[in-house]
Amino acid sequence: MNFLRGVMGGQSAGPQHTEAETIQKLCDRVASSTLLDDRRNAVRALKSLSKKYRLEVGIQAMEHLIHVLQTDRSDSEIIGYALDTLYNIISNDEEEEVEENSTRQSEDLGSQFTEIFIKQQENVTLLLSLLEFDFHVRWPGVKLLTSLLKQLGPQVQQIILVSPMGVSRLMDLLADSREVIRNDGVLLLQALTRSNGAIQKIVAFENAFERLLDIITEEGNSDGGIVVEDCLILLQNLLKNNNSNQNFFKEGSYIQRMKPWFEVGEENSGWSAQKVTNLHLMLQLVRVLVSPNNPPGATSSCQKAMFQCGLLQQLCTILMATGVPADILTETINTVSEVIRGCQVNQDYFASVNAPSNPPRPAIVVLLMSMVNERQPFVLRCAVLYCFQCFLYKNQKGQGEIVSTLLPSTIDATGTSVSAGQLLCGGLFSTDSLSNWCAAVALAHALQENATQKEQLLRVQLATSIGNPPVSLLQQCTNILSQGSKIQTRVGLLMLLCTWLSNCPIAVTHFLHNSANVPFLTGQIAENLGEEEQLVQGLCALLLGISIYFNDNSLESYMKEKLKQLIEKRIGKENFIEKLGFISKHELYSRASQKPQPNFPSPEYMIFDHEFTKLVKELEGVITKAIYKSSEEDKQEEEVKKTLEQHDSIVTHYKNMIREQDLQLEELKQHISTLKCQNEQLQTAVTQQVSQIQQHKDQYNLLKVQLGKDNQHQGSYSDGTQMNGIQPEEIGRLREEIEELKSNQELLQSQLAEKDSFIENLKSSQPSPGTNEQSPATASARDSEQIAELKQELAALKSQLNSQSLEITKLQTEKQELLQKTEAFAKSVPVPGESETVIATKTTDVEGRLSALLQETKELKSEIKALSEERTAIKEQLDSSNSTIAILQNEKNKLEVDITDSKKEQDDLLVLLADQDQKIFSLKNKLKELGHPVEEEDELESGDQDDEDDEDEDDSKEQGHI
Repeated sequence: MNFLRGVMGGQSAGPQHTEAETIQKLCDRVASSTLLDDRRNAVRALKSLSKKYRLEVGIQAMEHLIHVLQTDRSDSEIIGYALDTLYNIISNDEEEEVEENSTRQSEDLGSQFTEIFIKQQENVTLLLSLLEFDFHVRWPGVKLLTSLLKQLGPQVQQIILVSPMGVSRLMDLLADSREVIRNDGVLLLQALTRSNGAIQKIVAFENAFERLLDIITEEGNSDGGIVVEDCLILLQNLLKNNNSNQNFFKEGSYIQRMKPWFEVGEENSGWSAQKVTNLHLMLQLVRVLVSPNNPPGATSSCQKAMFQCGLLQQLCTILMATGVPADILTETINTVSEVIRGCQVNQDYFASVNAPSNPPRPAIVVLLMSMVNERQPFVLRCAVLYCFQCFLYKNQKGQGEIVSTLLPSTIDATGTSVSAGQLLCGGLFSTDSLSNWCAAVALAHALQENATQKEQLLRVQLATSIGNPPVSLLQQCTNILSQGSKIQTRVGLLMLLCTWLSNCPIAVTHFLHNSANVPFLTGQIAENLGEEEQLVQGLCALLLGISIYFNDNSLESYMKEKLKQLIEKRIGKENFIEKLGFISKHELYSRASQKPQPNFPSPEYMIFDHEFTKLVKELEGVITKAIYKSSEEDKQEEEVKKTLEQHDSIVTHYKNMIREQDLQLEELKQHISTLKCQNEQLQTAVTQQVSQIQQHKDQYNLLKVQLGKDNQHQGSYSDGTQMNGIQPEEIGRLREEIEELKSNQELLQSQLAEKDSFIENLKSSQPSPGTNEQSPATASARDSEQIAELKQELAALKSQLNSQSLEITKLQTEKQELLQKTEAFAKSVPVPGESETVIATKTTDVEGRLSALLQETKELKSEIKALSEERTAIKEQLDSSNSTIAILQNEKNKLEVDITDSKKEQDDLLVLLADQDQKIFSLKNKLKELGHPVEEEDELESGDQDDEDDEDEDDSKEQGHI
């Protein structure tokens, strides 16, 4: 600073130094001085001179300043001065008011200095590295880079793109805690991302969306300041015409974070200019994501996301709100239009939106009322038309709903509500030509690519005046055409008629049925009118060409060939084709064909509709060919058409057959797969069973071998040897089993012998019935006594259990009464006026009673517990008694069965003995008859012997029962 004062102060003592000499001395000082303070002061002086003497400082000092940036990096102050000086040289922002020529020279000067600076790419890389320094270096570095990008954006962008970590360093500016650097960083990124898709992708993948949305939220969304505006502009740079970033924005769920931007309060008065700007940019950002120019898949996914997160609902709320500024309302309508365009879900939702009126009206009706109202702003009416077009775009359901409001069966007879169809008809026949055009185009969109609605619209009848019969809508449109109205009205009606009649032979027949229509069209085309009427002539030629091309020859007077002959006689084919070409050659035709939105600077430019330009492009060539074709060619074409139709019907039939066969094949495949699964399961089961059978066979063979060897070689084994594959241990075990079986067999044989001897004894003895029945009777009496005792014991236990249950119930009721008394005592309150002694006495008495009651309650609880335990024990005893009774009953049943068997055996023995006695008696008689004497002693002895045998038998039975 002292050096600068010396230089400037020396001017009064010595000769006057020019500014160039002063700047030269300062530059020499910067280049040659060894002291850092001297260089710093010199750079500071150059900074102060750089604004006024920009050219001189730039020419002489730029090289020295760049050298300072390279060599004096350790001192942030001199680096900051150097950056500020370079910024003043290159930037065109802070210019003094000068003439236009000087301003252009200054802009050229900035570009020239920028070109000099970036000629060495290392200089830009050097600036990027300086951004990591402190605030005094970082801020001027950001401003200098921003200025370089404004001057020569593409060149600087390319240098930054190839610099290592160049974009990442610039992205770090958004995370700086100092708002001034963060805000200038947003401006720098705006300039960096402009028209450079590669940098836009890098910035997006460096988490730019997250940081920018955070800044917008921190600043207050639409209520924020200019920082919000800068962030929105940067977001538009990143997303516009960049499909990759749009997809990344959607996949990152950032669309959901846009919803709070449009939360507008009920009181919408007093909107600031900044809020209007912010909301306008926010709506434009939504439109960027759903623009018709984007790929259809990307637009559709964004539209669905906006509906799912409630963004569309929020926009419709703004649409129906009051107090919203006109430009915001217009842009909101355009935004809603593109959010619903071609998306069935969104279109259905929009059809259900009602305006907050009494009674509620559909939003579509309210918007159409604005469109046909000539007092509304022109841009608003265009926006409503675009919204209606987008609502009907690829929406046959919506088209049917609009046309149905015109049909006789759906018209409101009371007239209390206005429908969309009535508004369109009212606009179609109003005195305002703009309303005529808008209503005609809107109605044409309700018929676009929908043959069903074209036929339905033929049913519409209009009452033109009282007392006159109604006329069809088609006839009324042609009547207005013939009346010579304004060009805009006639163009709108002709576009409607061309759309209506194309691809609809029935509508063509209805149109030709009116004998005045064809002469009117030929008269319009044949006249030589001015340039303004040429467009109407071209549209009339198009309508007449459609009547020829889509004619089904159902009217004999207006067959294709007759119409072509009429054109050749009245107009001439060449003249007809020339008039037809007036449409596509019109200057407004190409403008309308560029984008779907009807965007016109003023009403007189509103001539063509975007969808109609597509129809003209499609039909112009085929109509030209149809006019030049001969009748024979027409016949051949008709035959070809019929053949093609037959072929198409055959193909359709076979397609249906193939579709049915595919369904059957799919069902059979599923059935086969099910059968395969079942087959696999059955095969698995069979395999398991086969393995089990094989195991059983092996075991059977092994046992067979073992048994065979045992029978042949029993007792001939030697220890430690193995015979026929059988181990000695197994042989020993099998021998033991055989021995056991033999012993069991001998035991059974001995028991059998005993039984046989017992039977022989019974046979030889005489039965005594009284003795035989004594033992089972005694056993059954003993069993009945035990059962009676057990029953008595069970009855006693049951009575004891009932008495204890009654006692428990009684104790529980007493406990409940005591608890109620306790609560009554606890609720008692001393009466005011009693003495404290009495109160204390009562309190003591109550406490004593309470303690006594509590003690009694505890005792009762203990008694109840003991009784419950006794009850449990009695239940256990009862269960054991029941089990004992069941066991005894089983034994009794077994004894009864044994007794029955014994009785049967005795009866059998008695029968045998009776038979034997009979035989003995017969033998004795025979002996007596033969003369052999029979002694009585033998009979007595045999009788005594029988008595003894009977006694022995009775004794043995009693012992058996015991």
